Amino acid sequence: MSVYATVGAIDSAKSNGFYDATLATIGWSKHREFPGWSAYSEGGKGDGFVLWVCTPFNGEPASAGNGSMVGFMAKSHAEVNAFYDAAMTNGGMDDGAPGLRPHYGPNWYSAYVRDPTGNKIAVVYDD
Repeated sequence: MSVYATVGAIDSAKSNGFYDATLATIGWSKHREFPGWSAYSEGGKGDGFVLWVCTPFNGEPASAGNGSMVGFMAKSHAEVNAFYDAAMTNGGMDDGAPGLRPHYGPNWYSAYVRDPTGNKIAVVYDD
């Protein structure tokens, strides 16, 4: 896994059709999907920057902010924990304490925070 961004989708089939067609023009394609979620990357390899198109996890309608998230990769569980702690100490809000998220992968360890403005930020370690 690498650096990624998410964009919300109200109608997954329609959105995926759009991204399938438009991203193909620049050599990108889908490399992973599960209900309501699709991942796109250059060459469909899953390497480098990845764009996820998804229905918002909370079930609310997608909007410019709901379903959007910036993710950063960490090198260890300790880095995920330190990122989360620094966020909480410096005006961030909890949106998912550090822990395993096996629905994303067997070793997916992550934390989710909101910055002081409310933007969602993820930090992930996936060994």
